[in-house]
Amino acid sequence: MADKAAVIAVCNQKGGVGKTTTVENLGIGLALEGKKVLLLDADPQGSLTIALGEQRPDDLNMTISDLMAGAMESQPVSNDEGILHHEEGVDFIPADISLSGLEVSLVNAMNREKILRQVIEPYRKDYDYILIDGMPSLGMLTINTLAAADSVLIPVQSQFLSAKGLEMLLQTVSKVKRQINPKLRIQGVLLTMVDQRTNYSREISGLIREAYGGKIKVFDTEIPRSVRAAEISAEGRSIFRHDTKGKVAEAYRALTKEVLDAAQLRKQRQKEDCL
Repeated sequence: MADKAAVIAVCNQKGGVGKTTTVENLGIGLALEGKKVLLLDADPQGSLTIALGEQRPDDLNMTISDLMAGAMESQPVSNDEGILHHEEGVDFIPADISLSGLEVSLVNAMNREKILRQVIEPYRKDYDYILIDGMPSLGMLTINTLAAADSVLIPVQSQFLSAKGLEMLLQTVSKVKRQINPKLRIQGVLLTMVDQRTNYSREISGLIREAYGGKIKVFDTEIPRSVRAAEISAEGRSIFRHDTKGKVAEAYRALTKEVLDAAQLRKQRQKEDCL
């Protein structure tokens, strides 16, 4: 196990682009490869919490908003507080609607951009990967998510408006890197809900690769549009359990391999730089 977990924020200010599905299935994909994984829901809608089987997040005793409120009040929290366990081998920290109220409180908090980082730091020694499901906005919670992360993975639906919004998010990432978190890097852009049967979807995918591929990584893997993938959020299990031989499961296996290969390559380069 690494000395500290790699923290990957999965962000896009546009909703419905596959953030939660990606956090769940990439996280469980990494667990299937023997990695110890913590998933963190940073969206007041609690979509990841629900997708992992907690259908009533507002009834939970401890959520990420409680942990962040404790950090704001400088109240230490033990490492096991707030952590739930999923049958497919990942741990997760849930979220509920109270996170919306906490975002308002963050505005007046000391060190407000780094509260989530303070919460995550004690967990980093216990995991190989921490994946954060960011909320669909560019507000204070998203800034906290980017400030806490080592890298950001950006799911983008292969539609014109989704592609157009990518530039705004990249500007926010650049600003956070410059002003708050100088180590933040872009893990990659992930094309989601790609329908290879339509010229339109293929054209948008091609345009994104052409426009951004020279500057930032665009994953080779594309997540195909699938009715079965849409069904899993109500079942509390991953695509690997729901449709193990399907095209979406295969795509998330390929994405997992890309993420692991990239991590291995970075470690190799770091070793070479130290020689």
